[in-house]
Amino acid sequence: MARTVGIGIQGFAKIRENQYFYVDKTDFIREWWESGDDVTLITRPRRFGKTLNMSMLEQFFSLEYADRGDLFRDLSIWKEEKYRRLQGTYPVISLSFANVKEGCYQSVVLRICQLLTDLYHQNDFLLQGKLLSEREKEEYCRVSMDMPEVVATMALHKMSEYLFRYYGKKVIILLDEYDTPLQEAYAGGYWKELVGFTRSLFNTTFKTNIYLERAIMTGITRVSKESVFSDLNNLEVVTTTSEKYETAFGFTGQEVREALAEYGFSGQMAKVKSWYDGFTFGNRRDIYNPWSILNFLDKGRLSAYWANTSSNSLVGRLIREGGKNVKMIMEDLLEGKTLHTRIDEQIVFEQLDYRESAIWSLLLASGYLRVENINFDEECGWEEYDLALTNKEVRLMFERMIREWFSDFTPAYNEFVKALLSGDVETMNEYMNHVALETFSSFDTGRKVSVNTEPERFYHGFVLGLLVELRGRYILTSNRESGYGRYDVLLEPVNDRDDAIIIEFKVFHPAKEKTLEDTVKAAHMQIEEKQYAAVLEAKGIQKSRTRKYGIAFEGKRVLIG
Repeated sequence: MARTVGIGIQGFAKIRENQYFYVDKTDFIREWWESGDDVTLITRPRRFGKTLNMSMLEQFFSLEYADRGDLFRDLSIWKEEKYRRLQGTYPVISLSFANVKEGCYQSVVLRICQLLTDLYHQNDFLLQGKLLSEREKEEYCRVSMDMPEVVATMALHKMSEYLFRYYGKKVIILLDEYDTPLQEAYAGGYWKELVGFTRSLFNTTFKTNIYLERAIMTGITRVSKESVFSDLNNLEVVTTTSEKYETAFGFTGQEVREALAEYGFSGQMAKVKSWYDGFTFGNRRDIYNPWSILNFLDKGRLSAYWANTSSNSLVGRLIREGGKNVKMIMEDLLEGKTLHTRIDEQIVFEQLDYRESAIWSLLLASGYLRVENINFDEECGWEEYDLALTNKEVRLMFERMIREWFSDFTPAYNEFVKALLSGDVETMNEYMNHVALETFSSFDTGRKVSVNTEPERFYHGFVLGLLVELRGRYILTSNRESGYGRYDVLLEPVNDRDDAIIIEFKVFHPAKEKTLEDTVKAAHMQIEEKQYAAVLEAKGIQKSRTRKYGIAFEGKRVLIG
Protein backbone atom coordinates (compact mmCIF):
# COMPACT_ATOMS: atom_id res chain seq x y z
CA MET A 1 0.00 0.00 0.00
CA ALA A 2 1.33 3.43 -0.98
CA ARG A 3 2.34 5.74 1.84
CA THR A 4 0.39 8.93 2.57
CA VAL A 5 1.81 12.02 0.89
CA GLY A 6 2.10 14.84 3.41
CA ILE A 7 2.04 18.18 1.54
CA GLY A 8 4.00 21.08 3.00
CA ILE A 9 5.43 19.20 6.00
CA GLN A 10 8.89 20.55 6.81
CA GLY A 11 9.50 18.72 10.09
CA PHE A 12 11.54 15.54 9.74
CA ALA A 13 10.15 13.95 12.92
CA LYS A 14 6.52 14.44 11.86
CA ILE A 15 7.15 12.72 8.52
CA ARG A 16 8.93 9.79 10.12
CA GLU A 17 6.54 9.35 13.06
CA ASN A 18 3.52 9.25 10.73
CA GLN A 19 5.28 7.12 8.11
CA TYR A 20 4.51 9.64 5.39
CA PHE A 21 6.15 9.38 1.97
CA TYR A 22 9.85 10.22 2.31
CA VAL A 23 12.84 9.93 0.00
CA ASP A 24 15.91 9.02 2.04
CA LYS A 25 18.33 11.95 2.04
CA THR A 26 20.28 10.96 5.15
CA ASP A 27 23.44 10.36 3.12
CA PHE A 28 23.67 14.16 3.19
CA ILE A 29 24.47 13.91 6.92
CA ARG A 30 27.42 11.62 6.23
CA GLU A 31 28.69 13.62 3.27
CA TRP A 32 28.56 16.92 5.17
CA TRP A 33 30.11 15.54 8.35
CA GLU A 34 32.97 13.87 6.53
CA SER A 35 33.70 17.03 4.51
CA GLY A 36 35.12 18.62 7.65
CA ASP A 37 34.05 22.10 6.51
CA ASP A 38 33.63 24.70 9.27
CA VAL A 39 30.89 26.82 7.70
CA THR A 40 28.91 25.66 4.67
CA LEU A 41 26.56 27.77 2.54
CA ILE A 42 24.27 25.73 0.31
CA THR A 43 22.07 27.45 -2.28
CA ARG A 44 19.12 25.72 -3.91
CA PRO A 45 15.84 26.94 -5.46
CA ARG A 46 12.77 27.27 -3.25
CA ARG A 47 10.79 24.15 -2.35
CA PHE A 48 13.77 21.83 -2.83
CA GLY A 49 13.82 20.37 0.67
CA LYS A 50 16.26 22.80 2.30
CA THR A 51 14.13 23.25 5.41
CA LEU A 52 13.37 19.53 5.70
CA ASN A 53 17.06 18.69 5.46
CA MET A 54 17.89 21.27 8.11
CA SER A 55 15.25 19.71 10.35
CA MET A 56 16.82 16.31 9.67
CA LEU A 57 20.27 17.63 10.64
CA GLU A 58 18.95 19.20 13.84
CA GLN A 59 17.21 16.01 14.92
CA PHE A 60 20.21 13.89 14.09
CA PHE A 61 22.83 15.93 15.95
CA SER A 62 20.88 17.71 18.71
CA LEU A 63 21.17 16.57 22.32
CA GLU A 64 17.45 17.28 22.58
CA TYR A 65 16.89 14.23 20.33
CA ALA A 66 19.42 12.00 22.08
CA ASP A 67 16.84 9.24 22.57
CA ARG A 68 15.27 9.50 19.10
CA GLY A 69 17.35 7.09 17.06
CA ASP A 70 14.04 5.59 15.96
CA LEU A 71 13.62 8.54 13.57
CA PHE A 72 16.58 7.27 11.54
CA ARG A 73 16.11 3.53 11.82
CA ASP A 74 15.93 1.81 8.39
CA LEU A 75 17.49 4.87 6.73
CA SER A 76 20.92 4.92 5.06
CA ILE A 77 22.72 6.82 7.83
CA TRP A 78 21.73 4.22 10.44
CA LYS A 79 23.68 1.43 8.74
CA GLU A 80 27.00 2.58 10.21
CA GLU A 81 27.78 2.14 13.89
CA LYS A 82 29.83 5.34 14.17
CA TYR A 83 26.85 7.42 13.05
CA ARG A 84 24.48 5.64 15.39
CA ARG A 85 26.88 6.68 18.18
CA LEU A 86 27.03 10.25 16.84
CA GLN A 87 23.26 10.80 16.85
CA GLY A 88 22.02 13.19 19.56
CA THR A 89 25.44 14.26 20.87
CA TYR A 90 25.77 17.99 20.11
CA PRO A 91 24.15 21.22 21.29
CA VAL A 92 22.43 22.68 18.22
CA ILE A 93 21.21 26.21 17.52
CA SER A 94 18.60 26.19 14.75
CA LEU A 95 17.10 29.35 13.24
CA SER A 96 15.18 30.24 10.11
CA PHE A 97 14.91 33.64 8.40
CA ALA A 98 12.21 32.33 6.02
CA ASN A 99 9.52 34.60 7.48
CA VAL A 100 11.65 37.73 7.84
CA LYS A 101 9.85 39.60 5.06
CA GLU A 102 9.42 43.12 6.37
CA GLY A 103 8.95 46.39 4.52
CA CYS A 104 11.65 48.48 6.20
CA TYR A 105 15.01 48.10 7.89
CA GLN A 106 13.76 48.73 11.43
CA SER A 107 11.09 46.04 11.08
CA VAL A 108 13.60 43.49 9.80
CA VAL A 109 15.96 44.07 12.74
CA LEU A 110 12.98 43.87 15.12
CA ARG A 111 11.89 40.56 13.57
CA ILE A 112 15.41 39.10 13.86
CA CYS A 113 15.58 40.33 17.47
CA GLN A 114 12.32 38.48 18.09
CA LEU A 115 13.82 35.23 16.75
CA LEU A 116 16.90 35.67 18.92
CA THR A 117 14.76 36.44 21.97
CA ASP A 118 12.72 33.27 21.38
CA LEU A 119 15.98 31.30 21.17
CA TYR A 120 17.12 32.67 24.51
CA HIS A 121 13.76 31.91 26.14
CA GLN A 122 14.05 28.31 24.95
CA ASN A 123 17.34 28.06 26.83
CA ASP A 124 16.32 29.85 30.04
CA PHE A 125 17.57 26.83 31.99
CA LEU A 126 21.03 28.35 31.54
CA LEU A 127 20.06 31.03 34.06
CA GLN A 128 19.67 28.42 36.79
CA GLY A 129 22.54 27.68 39.16
CA LYS A 130 26.01 29.17 38.97
CA LEU A 131 26.89 28.50 35.32
CA LEU A 132 26.61 32.21 34.56
CA SER A 133 27.85 35.03 36.74
CA GLU A 134 25.43 37.72 37.85
CA ARG A 135 26.84 40.06 35.22
CA GLU A 136 26.38 37.40 32.53
CA LYS A 137 22.82 36.79 33.66
CA GLU A 138 22.18 40.52 33.23
CA GLU A 139 23.68 40.35 29.73
CA TYR A 140 21.53 37.29 28.99
CA CYS A 141 18.41 39.20 29.98
CA ARG A 142 19.36 42.14 27.74
CA VAL A 143 18.46 39.98 24.73
CA SER A 144 14.96 41.22 24.02
CA MET A 145 12.78 42.64 21.26
CA ASP A 146 14.11 46.17 21.84
CA MET A 147 17.79 45.32 22.40
CA PRO A 148 20.48 47.51 20.77
CA GLU A 149 21.85 46.22 17.47
CA VAL A 150 25.27 45.63 19.02
CA VAL A 151 23.67 43.20 21.48
CA ALA A 152 21.69 41.48 18.70
CA THR A 153 24.75 40.91 16.50
CA MET A 154 26.55 39.20 19.42
CA ALA A 155 23.57 37.11 20.57
CA LEU A 156 24.36 33.89 18.68
CA HIS A 157 28.02 34.09 19.65
CA LYS A 158 27.14 34.47 23.32
CA MET A 159 24.56 31.67 23.19
CA SER A 160 27.22 29.41 21.65
CA GLU A 161 29.49 30.17 24.60
CA TYR A 162 26.77 29.49 27.20
CA LEU A 163 25.82 26.16 25.60
CA PHE A 164 29.48 25.15 25.33
CA ARG A 165 30.00 25.81 29.01
CA TYR A 166 26.82 23.91 29.95
CA TYR A 167 27.38 20.82 27.78
CA GLY A 168 31.16 20.89 27.43
CA LYS A 169 30.88 20.60 23.63
CA LYS A 170 31.04 23.13 20.85
CA VAL A 171 27.77 23.93 19.07
CA ILE A 172 26.40 23.24 15.61
CA ILE A 173 24.54 26.22 14.11
CA LEU A 174 21.88 25.79 11.41
CA LEU A 175 20.55 28.93 9.68
CA ASP A 176 17.83 28.28 7.11
CA GLU A 177 16.87 30.77 4.34
CA TYR A 178 19.58 33.23 5.33
CA ASP A 179 19.01 35.43 2.25
CA THR A 180 15.25 36.03 2.56
CA PRO A 181 15.70 39.34 4.45
CA LEU A 182 18.36 40.44 1.96
CA GLN A 183 16.09 39.86 -1.04
CA GLU A 184 13.31 41.77 0.72
CA ALA A 185 15.78 44.58 1.50
CA TYR A 186 16.65 44.92 -2.19
CA ALA A 187 12.98 45.04 -3.17
CA GLY A 188 12.21 47.48 -0.33
CA GLY A 189 15.12 49.83 -0.97
CA TYR A 190 16.98 49.38 2.32
CA TRP A 191 19.70 46.99 1.13
CA LYS A 192 22.72 49.02 2.27
CA GLU A 193 21.34 49.45 5.78
CA LEU A 194 20.70 45.73 6.25
CA VAL A 195 24.05 44.65 4.81
CA GLY A 196 25.98 46.26 7.68
CA PHE A 197 23.86 44.57 10.35
CA THR A 198 24.00 41.19 8.59
CA ARG A 199 27.76 41.36 8.10
CA SER A 200 28.32 41.99 11.81
CA LEU A 201 25.91 39.20 12.81
CA PHE A 202 27.56 36.66 10.49
CA ASN A 203 31.08 37.67 11.49
CA THR A 204 30.52 37.16 15.22
CA THR A 205 28.50 33.99 14.66
CA PHE A 206 30.55 32.15 12.05
CA LYS A 207 34.08 33.56 12.06
CA THR A 208 35.19 34.80 15.48
CA ASN A 209 33.14 32.18 17.33
CA ILE A 210 35.58 29.81 19.09
CA TYR A 211 32.60 27.85 20.48
CA LEU A 212 31.41 26.82 17.01
CA GLU A 213 31.87 23.20 15.93
CA ARG A 214 30.32 23.56 12.47
CA ALA A 215 27.57 25.49 10.73
CA ILE A 216 25.32 25.29 7.70
CA MET A 217 23.45 28.13 6.03
CA THR A 218 20.92 27.59 3.28
CA GLY A 219 19.33 30.02 0.86
CA ILE A 220 18.33 30.57 -2.74
CA THR A 221 21.15 32.91 -3.69
CA ARG A 222 24.83 33.26 -2.97
CA VAL A 223 24.97 36.91 -1.97
CA SER A 224 28.31 38.46 -2.91
CA LYS A 225 31.13 37.99 -0.45
CA GLU A 226 31.80 41.72 -0.47
CA SER A 227 28.27 42.34 0.76
CA VAL A 228 27.80 40.12 3.81
CA PHE A 229 30.61 37.54 3.86
CA SER A 230 33.63 39.84 3.54
CA ASP A 231 34.99 38.73 6.93
CA LEU A 232 34.34 35.00 6.44
CA ASN A 233 37.41 33.22 5.06
CA ASN A 234 36.25 29.83 6.39
CA LEU A 235 33.12 29.64 4.22
CA GLU A 236 32.55 26.68 1.87
CA VAL A 237 30.03 27.74 -0.78
CA VAL A 238 27.99 25.07 -2.57
CA THR A 239 25.85 26.41 -5.43
CA THR A 240 23.78 24.64 -8.08
CA THR A 241 26.88 24.28 -10.26
CA SER A 242 28.93 22.63 -7.47
CA GLU A 243 29.45 18.87 -7.39
CA LYS A 244 29.03 18.62 -3.61
CA TYR A 245 25.63 17.44 -2.36
CA GLU A 246 24.34 16.98 -5.94
CA THR A 247 21.52 14.62 -4.94
CA ALA A 248 20.86 15.84 -1.38
CA PHE A 249 18.20 18.34 -2.49
CA GLY A 250 15.48 17.47 -4.97
CA PHE A 251 14.62 14.03 -6.38
CA THR A 252 16.76 12.14 -8.88
CA GLY A 253 15.25 10.48 -11.94
CA GLN A 254 15.53 7.07 -10.28
CA GLU A 255 13.83 8.31 -7.12
CA VAL A 256 10.98 9.72 -9.20
CA ARG A 257 10.56 6.44 -11.12
CA GLU A 258 10.36 4.51 -7.84
CA ALA A 259 7.83 6.97 -6.42
CA LEU A 260 5.63 6.79 -9.52
CA ALA A 261 5.71 2.99 -9.35
CA GLU A 262 4.63 3.04 -5.70
CA TYR A 263 1.56 5.12 -6.55
CA GLY A 264 0.68 3.35 -9.79
CA PHE A 265 1.84 6.14 -12.14
CA SER A 266 4.70 4.38 -13.94
CA GLY A 267 3.09 5.05 -17.31
CA GLN A 268 3.22 8.80 -16.66
CA MET A 269 7.02 9.03 -16.42
CA ALA A 270 7.54 10.69 -19.84
CA LYS A 271 4.96 13.42 -19.12
CA VAL A 272 6.26 13.96 -15.60
CA LYS A 273 9.75 14.34 -17.02
CA SER A 274 8.68 17.00 -19.54
CA TRP A 275 6.90 18.98 -16.84
CA TYR A 276 9.23 18.74 -13.84
CA ASP A 277 12.69 17.51 -14.87
CA GLY A 278 15.48 19.80 -16.00
CA PHE A 279 17.21 21.02 -12.86
CA THR A 280 20.97 20.56 -12.95
CA PHE A 281 23.04 20.36 -9.78
CA GLY A 282 26.75 19.84 -10.36
CA ASN A 283 27.09 17.01 -12.87
CA ARG A 284 23.61 15.60 -12.20
CA ARG A 285 21.21 16.52 -14.97
CA ASP A 286 18.22 14.50 -13.80
CA ILE A 287 16.99 16.48 -10.80
CA TYR A 288 13.26 17.07 -10.28
CA ASN A 289 11.68 19.63 -8.01
CA PRO A 290 10.16 17.64 -5.13
CA TRP A 291 7.21 19.97 -4.51
CA SER A 292 5.66 19.25 -7.90
CA ILE A 293 6.38 15.52 -7.66
CA LEU A 294 4.72 15.30 -4.23
CA ASN A 295 1.68 17.18 -5.47
CA PHE A 296 1.44 14.98 -8.55
CA LEU A 297 1.62 11.83 -6.41
CA ASP A 298 -1.08 13.25 -4.14
CA LYS A 299 -3.46 14.60 -6.80
CA GLY A 300 -2.64 12.46 -9.82
CA ARG A 301 -2.65 15.30 -12.34
CA LEU A 302 -0.05 17.48 -14.02
CA SER A 303 -0.04 21.14 -13.09
CA ALA A 304 2.34 24.04 -12.42
CA TYR A 305 2.60 23.34 -8.68
CA TRP A 306 6.12 24.65 -8.03
CA ALA A 307 5.77 27.76 -10.18
CA ASN A 308 2.64 28.76 -8.24
CA THR A 309 3.96 28.31 -4.70
CA SER A 310 5.15 31.83 -3.98
CA SER A 311 5.44 35.30 -5.37
CA ASN A 312 7.62 35.69 -8.44
CA SER A 313 7.39 39.47 -8.17
CA LEU A 314 11.15 40.13 -8.18
CA VAL A 315 11.76 37.97 -11.25
CA GLY A 316 8.74 39.47 -12.99
CA ARG A 317 9.85 43.00 -12.21
CA LEU A 318 13.37 42.44 -13.50
CA ILE A 319 12.07 41.14 -16.83
CA ARG A 320 9.19 43.59 -17.14
CA GLU A 321 11.39 46.59 -16.39
CA GLY A 322 14.42 45.23 -18.22
CA GLY A 323 15.60 46.79 -21.44
CA LYS A 324 15.37 45.65 -25.03
CA ASN A 325 17.95 42.86 -24.76
CA VAL A 326 16.35 41.29 -21.69
CA LYS A 327 12.99 40.99 -23.45
CA MET A 328 14.57 39.73 -26.66
CA ILE A 329 16.37 37.01 -24.73
CA MET A 330 13.13 36.06 -22.96
CA GLU A 331 11.49 35.79 -26.37
CA ASP A 332 14.17 33.31 -27.46
CA LEU A 333 13.96 31.34 -24.22
CA LEU A 334 10.19 31.01 -24.53
CA GLU A 335 10.73 29.64 -28.03
CA GLY A 336 13.01 26.93 -26.66
CA LYS A 337 16.31 28.56 -27.59
CA THR A 338 19.36 28.95 -25.35
CA LEU A 339 21.18 31.96 -23.91
CA HIS A 340 24.98 32.09 -24.05
CA THR A 341 26.29 34.26 -21.23
CA ARG A 342 28.73 34.59 -18.39
CA ILE A 343 27.38 33.87 -14.93
CA ASP A 344 28.57 35.29 -11.64
CA GLU A 345 27.15 33.08 -8.92
CA GLN A 346 27.85 35.77 -6.35
CA ILE A 347 24.63 37.74 -6.67
CA VAL A 348 25.20 41.49 -6.38
CA PHE A 349 21.71 42.87 -5.85
CA GLU A 350 22.80 46.42 -6.61
CA GLN A 351 23.72 45.26 -10.14
CA LEU A 352 20.30 43.82 -10.97
CA ASP A 353 19.11 47.23 -12.16
CA TYR A 354 21.76 47.66 -14.84
CA ARG A 355 23.75 44.44 -15.40
CA GLU A 356 21.98 41.80 -17.49
CA SER A 357 24.27 38.96 -16.43
CA ALA A 358 23.17 39.54 -12.82
CA ILE A 359 19.55 38.93 -13.86
CA TRP A 360 20.40 35.62 -15.55
CA SER A 361 22.52 34.64 -12.54
CA LEU A 362 19.53 35.21 -10.26
CA LEU A 363 17.21 33.23 -12.55
CA LEU A 364 19.69 30.35 -12.62
CA ALA A 365 20.04 30.32 -8.83
CA SER A 366 16.27 30.51 -8.44
CA GLY A 367 15.70 27.48 -10.67
CA TYR A 368 14.05 29.21 -13.62
CA LEU A 369 17.00 28.48 -15.92
CA ARG A 370 19.03 25.30 -16.33
CA VAL A 371 22.59 24.78 -17.54
CA GLU A 372 22.83 23.16 -20.96
CA ASN A 373 26.58 23.50 -21.45
CA ILE A 374 29.56 25.11 -19.74
CA ASN A 375 32.40 26.42 -21.87
CA PHE A 376 35.72 27.38 -20.30
CA ASP A 377 37.68 30.12 -22.08
CA GLU A 378 41.30 29.21 -21.31
CA GLU A 379 42.65 32.46 -22.72
CA CYS A 380 40.42 34.70 -20.59
CA GLY A 381 40.07 32.32 -17.64
CA TRP A 382 36.29 32.46 -17.24
CA GLU A 383 33.35 30.14 -17.80
CA GLU A 384 30.46 30.84 -20.15
CA TYR A 385 27.13 29.06 -19.92
CA ASP A 386 24.42 27.98 -22.32
CA LEU A 387 21.15 28.40 -20.41
CA ALA A 388 17.55 27.41 -21.19
CA LEU A 389 14.21 27.54 -19.41
CA THR A 390 14.19 24.66 -16.95
CA ASN A 391 11.07 22.80 -18.07
CA LYS A 392 7.47 23.10 -19.20
CA GLU A 393 6.28 24.19 -15.77
CA VAL A 394 8.65 27.17 -15.77
CA ARG A 395 7.72 28.14 -19.33
CA LEU A 396 4.04 28.17 -18.42
CA MET A 397 4.83 30.33 -15.39
CA PHE A 398 6.55 32.96 -17.53
CA GLU A 399 3.75 32.90 -20.11
CA ARG A 400 1.19 33.51 -17.38
CA MET A 401 3.36 36.29 -15.93
CA ILE A 402 3.56 38.04 -19.30
CA ARG A 403 -0.20 37.81 -19.80
CA GLU A 404 -0.70 39.42 -16.42
CA TRP A 405 1.43 42.41 -17.39
CA PHE A 406 -1.46 43.47 -19.59
CA SER A 407 -4.52 41.81 -18.09
CA ASP A 408 -3.85 43.38 -14.68
CA PHE A 409 -4.38 46.82 -16.18
CA THR A 410 -7.04 46.42 -18.83
CA PRO A 411 -8.73 43.73 -20.93
CA ALA A 412 -8.02 45.91 -23.95
CA TYR A 413 -4.89 43.98 -24.89
CA ASN A 414 -6.85 40.90 -25.93
CA GLU A 415 -9.16 43.10 -27.98
CA PHE A 416 -6.16 44.63 -29.69
CA VAL A 417 -4.87 41.18 -30.66
CA LYS A 418 -8.26 40.35 -32.18
CA ALA A 419 -8.24 43.61 -34.15
CA LEU A 420 -4.68 42.97 -35.33
CA LEU A 421 -5.62 39.54 -36.67
CA SER A 422 -8.72 40.91 -38.45
CA GLY A 423 -6.94 43.97 -39.87
CA ASP A 424 -9.22 46.47 -38.09
CA VAL A 425 -6.86 49.48 -37.91
CA GLU A 426 -9.42 51.80 -36.32
CA THR A 427 -9.99 49.41 -33.43
CA MET A 428 -6.27 48.75 -33.17
CA ASN A 429 -5.68 52.48 -32.66
CA GLU A 430 -8.40 52.76 -30.06
CA TYR A 431 -7.19 49.83 -28.02
CA MET A 432 -3.45 50.46 -28.44
CA ASN A 433 -3.82 53.97 -27.03
CA HIS A 434 -5.77 52.53 -24.11
CA VAL A 435 -3.20 49.78 -23.49
CA ALA A 436 -0.23 52.11 -23.83
CA LEU A 437 -1.72 54.69 -21.48
CA GLU A 438 -2.46 52.06 -18.83
CA THR A 439 0.73 50.03 -19.10
CA PHE A 440 3.56 52.47 -19.85
CA SER A 441 4.00 53.13 -16.16
CA SER A 442 4.41 49.40 -15.44
CA PHE A 443 7.37 49.23 -17.80
CA ASP A 444 8.91 52.37 -16.36
CA THR A 445 11.50 51.49 -13.74
CA GLY A 446 11.14 54.85 -12.07
CA ARG A 447 14.86 55.44 -12.56
CA LYS A 448 14.76 58.48 -14.82
CA VAL A 449 13.64 56.57 -17.89
CA SER A 450 13.54 58.99 -20.81
CA VAL A 451 10.54 59.66 -22.98
CA ASN A 452 12.40 58.09 -25.90
CA THR A 453 13.29 54.82 -24.15
CA GLU A 454 9.90 54.34 -22.50
CA PRO A 455 8.08 53.32 -25.74
CA GLU A 456 10.85 50.83 -26.59
CA ARG A 457 10.62 49.38 -23.09
CA PHE A 458 6.87 49.04 -23.60
CA TYR A 459 6.77 47.59 -27.09
CA HIS A 460 9.25 44.83 -26.36
CA GLY A 461 6.98 43.78 -23.50
CA PHE A 462 4.11 44.05 -25.93
CA VAL A 463 5.94 41.71 -28.33
CA LEU A 464 6.35 39.13 -25.57
CA GLY A 465 2.61 39.38 -25.01
CA LEU A 466 1.94 38.66 -28.68
CA LEU A 467 4.29 35.70 -28.50
CA VAL A 468 2.28 34.20 -25.66
CA GLU A 469 -1.19 34.97 -27.04
CA LEU A 470 -0.54 33.76 -30.58
CA ARG A 471 1.52 30.66 -29.81
CA GLY A 472 0.45 27.82 -32.10
CA ARG A 473 -1.08 30.15 -34.67
CA TYR A 474 1.97 32.23 -35.56
CA ILE A 475 5.74 31.97 -35.34
CA LEU A 476 6.74 35.31 -33.86
CA THR A 477 10.24 36.77 -34.16
CA SER A 478 11.61 40.22 -33.45
CA ASN A 479 14.78 42.16 -34.21
CA ARG A 480 15.95 39.60 -36.76
CA GLU A 481 17.69 40.20 -40.07
CA SER A 482 15.68 40.18 -43.26
CA GLY A 483 16.49 41.94 -46.52
CA TYR A 484 18.81 44.84 -45.70
CA GLY A 485 18.01 45.39 -42.05
CA ARG A 486 16.36 44.19 -38.86
CA TYR A 487 12.60 44.25 -38.56
CA ASP A 488 10.88 44.94 -35.23
CA VAL A 489 8.18 42.24 -35.30
CA LEU A 490 7.35 39.55 -37.82
CA LEU A 491 4.41 37.16 -37.50
CA GLU A 492 4.70 34.15 -39.77
CA PRO A 493 1.44 32.14 -40.01
CA VAL A 494 1.62 28.39 -39.47
CA ASN A 495 -1.33 27.79 -41.86
CA ASP A 496 -2.61 29.20 -45.14
CA ARG A 497 -5.69 30.82 -43.61
CA ASP A 498 -3.86 33.67 -41.85
CA ASP A 499 -1.95 36.60 -43.30
CA ALA A 500 1.65 37.33 -42.36
CA ILE A 501 2.19 40.52 -40.39
CA ILE A 502 5.16 42.91 -40.19
CA ILE A 503 5.20 45.63 -37.52
CA GLU A 504 7.69 48.49 -37.29
CA PHE A 505 7.74 50.70 -34.18
CA LYS A 506 8.99 54.29 -34.38
CA VAL A 507 9.29 57.10 -31.86
CA PHE A 508 8.23 60.54 -33.11
CA HIS A 509 11.23 62.83 -33.77
CA PRO A 510 10.24 66.51 -34.16
CA ALA A 511 13.46 67.20 -36.08
CA LYS A 512 12.51 64.62 -38.71
CA GLU A 513 8.71 64.55 -38.74
CA LYS A 514 5.99 67.15 -38.28
CA THR A 515 3.22 64.79 -37.16
CA LEU A 516 2.65 61.24 -35.98
CA GLU A 517 1.27 60.51 -39.44
CA ASP A 518 4.69 61.33 -40.85
CA THR A 519 6.27 58.90 -38.35
CA VAL A 520 3.90 56.13 -39.48
CA LYS A 521 4.86 56.83 -43.12
CA ALA A 522 8.53 56.64 -42.15
CA ALA A 523 7.91 53.22 -40.58
CA HIS A 524 6.26 51.96 -43.77
CA MET A 525 9.06 53.39 -45.87
CA GLN A 526 11.61 51.54 -43.76
CA ILE A 527 9.71 48.25 -44.17
CA GLU A 528 9.81 48.66 -47.95
CA GLU A 529 13.34 50.05 -48.32
CA LYS A 530 14.87 47.40 -46.05
CA GLN A 531 12.78 44.65 -47.71
CA TYR A 532 11.70 43.12 -44.42
CA ALA A 533 9.23 40.87 -46.26
CA ALA A 534 12.10 39.03 -47.98
CA VAL A 535 12.24 36.30 -45.35
CA LEU A 536 8.51 35.63 -45.82
CA GLU A 537 8.73 35.60 -49.61
CA ALA A 538 11.61 33.14 -49.38
CA LYS A 539 9.22 30.79 -47.58
CA GLY A 540 6.61 31.10 -50.34
CA ILE A 541 4.30 33.61 -48.64
CA GLN A 542 2.95 35.92 -51.33
CA LYS A 543 3.05 39.72 -50.98
CA SER A 544 -0.75 39.80 -51.07
CA ARG A 545 -0.79 37.78 -47.84
CA THR A 546 1.52 40.13 -45.93
CA ARG A 547 0.10 43.04 -43.94
CA LYS A 548 2.44 45.83 -42.82
CA TYR A 549 1.87 48.21 -39.91
CA GLY A 550 3.74 51.23 -38.65
CA ILE A 551 3.20 52.07 -34.97
CA ALA A 552 4.30 55.59 -33.99
CA PHE A 553 4.81 56.83 -30.41
CA GLU A 554 4.84 60.35 -29.04
CA GLY A 555 4.98 60.12 -25.27
CA LYS A 556 1.90 58.04 -24.42
CA ARG A 557 0.16 58.85 -27.71
CA VAL A 558 0.13 56.09 -30.29
CA LEU A 559 -0.85 56.05 -33.97
CA ILE A 560 -1.11 52.89 -36.09
CA GLY A 561 -1.30 52.90 -39.86
